[in-house]
Amino acid sequence: MAKTQTSPTIIFIFGGTGDLAHRKLMPALYNLYLDNYLCDKLSIIGIGRSEYTNDSYRQYIKEGIKEFSRRKEEINGQWDVFSQFIEYMRLDLGKNEAYQSMADFIKKKEEDWKAEPTIVYYMSVAPQLAPTISQKLYEAKITTNPAKSRIVFEKPFGHSLESAKELNTILGKMFKEEQIYRIDHYLGKETVQNILAFRFANALFEPVWNKHYIDHVQITAAETVSVEGRGNYYEQAGALRDMVQNHILQLLCMIAMEAPVSFNADEIRNKKVDVLNAIRKFNKTDVYKNAVRGQYGSGWLKGEEIKSYRLEPNVTPKSPVETFAAVKFFVDNWRWKDVPFYVRTGKALTEKISLITIQFKPSPNYAFPKEATETWRPNRLTISIQPEMDIRLRFQAKQTGPSMNLQPVDMVYRYANEEDQPEAYETLLLDIIEGDATLFMRADQVEAAWEVITPILEIWHSKPPVDFPNYSPGTWGPEDSEALIAQDGHHWVTLPIDEGNKKVPK
Repeated sequence: MAKTQTSPTIIFIFGGTGDLAHRKLMPALYNLYLDNYLCDKLSIIGIGRSEYTNDSYRQYIKEGIKEFSRRKEEINGQWDVFSQFIEYMRLDLGKNEAYQSMADFIKKKEEDWKAEPTIVYYMSVAPQLAPTISQKLYEAKITTNPAKSRIVFEKPFGHSLESAKELNTILGKMFKEEQIYRIDHYLGKETVQNILAFRFANALFEPVWNKHYIDHVQITAAETVSVEGRGNYYEQAGALRDMVQNHILQLLCMIAMEAPVSFNADEIRNKKVDVLNAIRKFNKTDVYKNAVRGQYGSGWLKGEEIKSYRLEPNVTPKSPVETFAAVKFFVDNWRWKDVPFYVRTGKALTEKISLITIQFKPSPNYAFPKEATETWRPNRLTISIQPEMDIRLRFQAKQTGPSMNLQPVDMVYRYANEEDQPEAYETLLLDIIEGDATLFMRADQVEAAWEVITPILEIWHSKPPVDFPNYSPGTWGPEDSEALIAQDGHHWVTLPIDEGNKKVPK
């Protein structure tokens, strides 16, 4: 992206002393400043209820940057300058006086800068607090210019279809849709953004990007960590809400969407909504056939003892909440008729990995002798989002030697070869400041995504599982998830360690 500086900007971070601000937001803003994207007319205000002065808060932020920033070695370079942009406001967000203090601060900056700044209100708070803060912002009349004010919401956006609709209705009465940024950090990752460039800037892929050539698609978002003390949140969420409803369905949309006529934010989002609306909605029988849930028990993972989910703090002893989910979706349109999209996600699994696999149909091998086809493999495109960041295309090639022996080989574009890659939050924060909503979910997208998973949630809620816990830490989830894909003659693609500490799909 071209390094053009932003206009004067004020960023209010509600929950400024919290983990997200400490680990992600402040390091991202520091890196944007180092890269000369942010102008010197900049104010970053952390808002909280803890006892901090400006100096002690800056020290707290500096410690976070030193630990979590990709540019931690540069902390002693421009920190003294950057730190002067940071201030702390100790406010009780339930009181109107807090918002009057913010209004006074904005007015003073406008007078000092002799310019109307872009103002970002970032909800780095518990989801249940965001509607109240939004209402107070609206009543304080400090969000009246939709071209200059943005309200940012972290996931989860709603707990169900009904609550998402209710929240959209509430916000829609106070703000323009163009002001509302529903953030999904997955979409800020370089590999994810490259999906659009990969698909629509290369003429060779579009002719084969359909049911005639693609056999199936897989999306895996696996984590090795357990719930790690977040029982209060996870008991209300579960894997389907936590990962599938937002992250995974957004990835599915980017793979399945039609070509946009422009890179206008609403044009891109229109195409994504079309995919969500085309995903087949399940009835009761469909859920039993196409959706699998799991919950981890006690065990060992990479030498560390993991206690059962049901033994985690703030988790019900007989909790029915899933820590693993696998679903086979279908996109019912002309391009994707009868092509299965297999998705899976879970906690305490074998490996931390986010991987998209496009499996092409096998080509006929009639022309080759039998021995030449013993290692025959269909073409496959894999997009690895984390921890490896690469795109690789598998194709058949002849082995060196006099015989016609074939073997699968990979052509790889590896992001590790790119120096100094920006973190996801850097990209997303810059887009927010500049008013580019392409990577953010619109109200109808959120509701359409909830409509996809609601039938599954309802069936799972009506019939609690009788086999939980049903997988051990350090595995790839319950056996039924393997059966889900194996019954169609496929297997889940993973990235095992290869020699040279490189990863190649198997």
